[in-house]
Amino acid sequence: MAEMSVQLVAVERRLWSGTGTFVVAQTTEGEIGIMPGHEPVLGQLVEGGVVKIRTADGETVVAAVYGGFLSVTADAVSILAEAAELSTEIDVSAARSALTADDDATRTRAAAQLRAAEQTA
Repeated sequence: MAEMSVQLVAVERRLWSGTGTFVVAQTTEGEIGIMPGHEPVLGQLVEGGVVKIRTADGETVVAAVYGGFLSVTADAVSILAEAAELSTEIDVSAARSALTADDDATRTRAAAQLRAAEQTA
């Protein structure tokens, strides 16, 4: 099966890097699926989106992503997020509580966290 290099990087750290076979991300133009050999593209990630990476080992890496960009070349995908959290790091009970916050950004972040956590379960 064809493979590509994938990097998921946030401003504060690299969340995941390795070889993948499929990437799905939510951009401002809609959801996009990337496979090896995809045409080059640059997309803006939505605030409170979810990114899924199918690794070469057949595992799935899921992350809640808050803004940034997706850059695709024929053999690599770079997800450059303003902020991101792996689904395995999300405190689901805290995210559920944050859904009732007064702040829109906090509610958006909590909703993304819950979507990412659900896709891992």
